[in-house]
Amino acid sequence: MNARLNVLFAIALLGCMVTAGGADKPNPQKIMSLQITSTAFSEGQPIPAKYSCEGGDISPPLQWIPQGGTPATTKSFALIMDDPDAPVGTWVHWVLYDLPANATGLSEDVAKIQVISNGAKQGLNSWPRLGYGGPCPPPGKPHRYFFKLYALDAMLDLKPGLTKKDLLKAMEGRVLAEGQLMGTYQRK
Repeated sequence: MNARLNVLFAIALLGCMVTAGGADKPNPQKIMSLQITSTAFSEGQPIPAKYSCEGGDISPPLQWIPQGGTPATTKSFALIMDDPDAPVGTWVHWVLYDLPANATGLSEDVAKIQVISNGAKQGLNSWPRLGYGGPCPPPGKPHRYFFKLYALDAMLDLKPGLTKKDLLKAMEGRVLAEGQLMGTYQRK
């Protein structure tokens, strides 16, 4: 009986080792990189107060350049801005999707409406309000703000007002390229 249990244990242990080894395999889907920049601030640098709740609370200008070219099958872009340093967990500042594939940026002060001039749709931020909501951390240490851009293989064709969670679910398996720009903000 003990020999039989030892054999079963050895088989189970071997199965666990094989399964664990498979977890290190690279993802077969190759995701390209996008470079996202702003003329208002550089990577890792402070976001000007103009773009915060202490200023005009307007969105900064953004530009993106595909590194190696946009994937030929890109049909749209999506953008999420969030603050992982918020005391209540990640705070979402902007959700934007169905940006046309030929878009290469966003001008300053994107209107806080459901559908903007290029046809892109805006979702809800954590306040919850439609469109951009600028950095507004509590006094103390600077917070980091990530502008995350995704090239997608489809127009999502969903109604305006999605949450970040809804958008991420709709984007599953559709991301061809991605990039991010991080700025900081410290409340005065």
